Amino acid sequence: MAAVRVRALGAVAAALVLLLAGCSGDGGGEPDGRITLRFQSLAWQKESVDANKELVKEWNATHPDVKVEYVQGSWSSIHDQLLTSFEGGEAPDIIHDASDDLADFAYGGYLADLGDLLPERLKSDIPQASWDTATFGGKVYGVPFLQEPRVLIANAKWLKESGVRIPTPEKPWSWSEFRSVAKELGDGDGKFGVAWPLKEPVSATLNLSLSTGGQLFHRRADGKAEIRFEAADEVMPRTVHDQVNVDGSASDSTLGMGGSDTLPGFFGGKYAMVPLGFSYRQQISQQAPEGFDWQVLPAPAGADGLAQGVSPQTLSVAEDSPHKKEAAAFIDFFLRPANMVRLARGDWMLPTGKEALKDPALRTEKDDWATGTALAGHLRSAPAQSVRGYPEWKDKIATPALQEYYSGAIDLDELRERLVEDGNLVLKRYQR
Repeated sequence: MAAVRVRALGAVAAALVLLLAGCSGDGGGEPDGRITLRFQSLAWQKESVDANKELVKEWNATHPDVKVEYVQGSWSSIHDQLLTSFEGGEAPDIIHDASDDLADFAYGGYLADLGDLLPERLKSDIPQASWDTATFGGKVYGVPFLQEPRVLIANAKWLKESGVRIPTPEKPWSWSEFRSVAKELGDGDGKFGVAWPLKEPVSATLNLSLSTGGQLFHRRADGKAEIRFEAADEVMPRTVHDQVNVDGSASDSTLGMGGSDTLPGFFGGKYAMVPLGFSYRQQISQQAPEGFDWQVLPAPAGADGLAQGVSPQTLSVAEDSPHKKEAAAFIDFFLRPANMVRLARGDWMLPTGKEALKDPALRTEKDDWATGTALAGHLRSAPAQSVRGYPEWKDKIATPALQEYYSGAIDLDELRERLVEDGNLVLKRYQR
């Protein structure tokens, strides 16, 4: 009887070991040996969510040994949510985010270096300018796959009747011509040439300033970042300031708005143009009154042409994931050219992949896909993506300073002093 009890206790102990192993969160191993990967997606529009879920379903149907579990995340809380999950050892294996949110996670050791995990097909399909957006310290921490240029959405009838020159990607407006056109389109009696939605002014200012050669953030010889507000950095913000405070061609009431907030006034004939992200076309196509004629124009160009900064959406792999190779294989599947097209169309954005950009579905005149596609080759890494301390500088220094400048509360010298002097004090704390 004693021997039986010993064998029984041994069996119970073995069962407990197996049970505890299964509950330990050691990488999604299934009892039958299958691997389970958690993929946290930030897709939120119905078309985009559907495309994401369909691709996960297709993967699972063809990869019985590696199951991908779809997890819904939210753009509004992604940074804090990821930080909590990383520190708690509960991060998803495959992480959807944006490149301008990756620096702290990359430098903090939370993300895997994908350099040796990705196939050559994917590496060569995405241009180096896009890879630069997710490269920190010479290592790749995300795969950039969707990007969004800033464009001018215009009331086509209003522009046509005005007789102004319509810009094209081949012959865009200069910043000075854009200012002149906005003055011509406004009537000084409640109708404005342009509405700038600048509730969050920093990324718009930095990214559009690349067209004039503005960088703002510079690397010193010792590798540390510093802020310099030079002549090239002044052009875009000065244009906006003067449109609002000198010309009266831009509405001051939209400066505190988000992009969607300007659309009722745009549809109602209050603004001739609104600078927006390319994906706003979906909202406009769905909400515009019947018969409302709109078109997409390229953003103004400067000394560096149509160059502008972007922060692409990215897919990363958690450093703690025990199944990095399988996660990278799923990313490769997810971002095959045909799949990248499906994702781009779902989000009304541009794919980064060169093969996907050739797809006829992304080069149609309908909804001005062709205009956006023509801008893809001009997109660059947003200036501050690899700068530690940028989020604090943006929130505490740059956002209030730019908001006050655009409204006319401070002048250009005060703006420069706050961005540079106060800003470099912030960066210094992160670069000791």
